[in-house]
Amino acid sequence: MIDTDQAAPPPSAEETSSDNYEPPSSPLAFRKRFYPKLSKREWNSWQWQLSNRITDIEQLGRFFPLTPSEKTAAGECRLPFAVTPYYLSLMNLANPYDPLRACMVPKAEELTLARGEAVDPLAESHNEAAPRLIHRYPDRVLLLATDFCSAYCRYCTRSRLVGQGVGQGGALTEAFHYIRSHTEIRDVLISGGDPLTLTDCALEGILSELRDIPHVEIIRIGTKVPVVLPQRITPSLVKMLKRYHPLFISIHAIHPKEFTAEAKLALDRLSDAGIPLGSQTVLLKGINDSPAIMKRLMHKLLMFRVRPYYLYQCDPVSGASHFRTTVAAGLEIIAKLRGYTSGYAVPTFVVDAPGGGGKIPISANNICGQSDGDLFLVNYEGNIFKYPQVI
Repeated sequence: MIDTDQAAPPPSAEETSSDNYEPPSSPLAFRKRFYPKLSKREWNSWQWQLSNRITDIEQLGRFFPLTPSEKTAAGECRLPFAVTPYYLSLMNLANPYDPLRACMVPKAEELTLARGEAVDPLAESHNEAAPRLIHRYPDRVLLLATDFCSAYCRYCTRSRLVGQGVGQGGALTEAFHYIRSHTEIRDVLISGGDPLTLTDCALEGILSELRDIPHVEIIRIGTKVPVVLPQRITPSLVKMLKRYHPLFISIHAIHPKEFTAEAKLALDRLSDAGIPLGSQTVLLKGINDSPAIMKRLMHKLLMFRVRPYYLYQCDPVSGASHFRTTVAAGLEIIAKLRGYTSGYAVPTFVVDAPGGGGKIPISANNICGQSDGDLFLVNYEGNIFKYPQVI
C-alpha cells in the first residue's frame, strides 16, 4: 500500500518516457487477483465489461487507495465517472500518477474553472442544425448517436452532454431529415458518446439510414472502444460494418499503454474488414506531452495499422486546465517527430478554435526568407536549403 498523503509530486511525461516507461499491465493477472471466480469467457464479453464498469469513485478503493485529490473530487464533478474493468487492468495500481488513471479518475483540479474555459468551448450548440446534429463545415456533419461511453475521459469536450441519459440511439428522425434535405452533405461523422457502445442492431439502423441517402458518400465513426473495450469488436459487429463501405473509423488513443494484445485483435479485425483506421490524440500535460512518449505512441499506432491523423491541443473545457499544455509544447513535439521518424508517424497538430472556428492546423514556419525567386527553407535539423521557384 502506498502512502498517498505523502506521495511525491507528479512526474512529467518526459520523466516517464525514459527507461522507466511502464509497459501495459497484465489483464490476466488483474482478473485473477480481483475477479478470481470469473471465467475467461465472461471477462472477454463486452456486455460483462459494460455491466461491471466501475462507476463510483469509492469503489476504486477496492483496487487502489485514493489520493486526497481523488477523494475531494468524489461526487463533486459534473462529468460522470466510469471505467471498464479491462481498462482499469492496464493501470499500474501502485502508481497514483499512472497516465491512464490520470485520464479517467476525477481529481480536485476539475472543480477549478480557469480563464477562458467554457462548458461548450467549441460552441457546438450554435451549430446544431437538428437535435443531436452539428453542421459546422460546408459538406459534412457530426451526428451524436448516443451520450454513453464505456469510459469517460476527464478532459472530454462534450462533458456537458455525455452520461446524461440521452440513450442508445433513437430520436434521430429530425437529424436524418435534415441530412436528406441538404444535398451538400457528403460526409457524416457518427460520434457521441461512443457509437460503438450501441448494439449491432441500433448501430446498423443508423448506418442503413445514412447509406440510403444518395448524396452521403462517406460515413465515419469516432470511437475509443478499441482501446478501452476491445472485446466489443466482435466478428458479428465487423461483418455488419463491412456492409456499409466506404466506412472509416477514427480511434481516440492517448498513450502507448493502451496498445495491448486485446487492442491488436480488435484493430486487426477492423483493418482486415477493409475499414481504414485513423487516430485522434489529445495532447495532455504530464501524460503524453514529451517527444519520446508521442513518438512511441505514433509508432504503436502504425504497428497496429492505424494512421496517425490529428494531434489536438486540449480544448478549454471547464475543469481541464490541469491537462492543458502550451501550443509551443505541441509544436516542439511535432518538430521532434518531423524528419526523425517516418512521415506516416507525424500527425497534423490542430487547435479546434474556441467559439466554433473549426480545426486550425498549427505549424512552425519553415520558410525563413526569399531572394531573386529563391525560397529559403529550414529543415528538421535547422539547416537552410534553397528552393528555386518558377518565376
